[in-house]
Amino acid sequence: MKRIGIIGSGAVAKTLASGYIKHGYDVMMGTRTASKLDEWKAKHEHGKVGSFDEAAGWGELLVLAVKGSVAKDALIMMGKENLKGKTIIDTTNPIASEIPPVNGVLSYFTPANSSLHEDLQHAFPEAHFVKCYNSVGSPFMVDPDFGGVKPTMFICGNSDAAKMEVKEILAKTGWETEDMGKAEAARGIEPLCVLWCTLGFNGGGWSHAFKLLKK
Repeated sequence: MKRIGIIGSGAVAKTLASGYIKHGYDVMMGTRTASKLDEWKAKHEHGKVGSFDEAAGWGELLVLAVKGSVAKDALIMMGKENLKGKTIIDTTNPIASEIPPVNGVLSYFTPANSSLHEDLQHAFPEAHFVKCYNSVGSPFMVDPDFGGVKPTMFICGNSDAAKMEVKEILAKTGWETEDMGKAEAARGIEPLCVLWCTLGFNGGGWSHAFKLLKK
């Protein structure tokens, strides 16, 4: 059984933590404010809660589930030694939260020919980041139900071994996976969040996911 350390205490972090426990993984959530997870802990007697560095040191595989604007700070608090050689599922998006959506379209703080994912991999080169979960709402991140149709999760990252780990988790939790290649592919994957959110902001609801069709 793989130990998964999940960094964050918001909806994405709690949804993934609960879903992974359901599928037999051992989970510790890392947070700066343990009280935020009191309700979650009460529902999951086997779930663990610790600080960022405790969860990062304990986990064999890590999930970064914080706002994109604080992602680097969170990784620093996790401790570089705790990240070395580990797969880190990167759920973040570089949303410029101080800028409201324009006609439903979010603004990003990264330039067009870069991505937050690349920035994180460059800043922490001894870790193996895999972009994942950034283009779907948290209620559908584990066991998504779309009438029997499996949605597609687009991933990327520089380590093939790390991506294999993530593919196994995705397959176990109801997804098909499309590996888009190295870290630079995040320049295409991260904007999928903008597209996903535009539908929601413009009245199309929030219960949707992407599906890649091939012939």
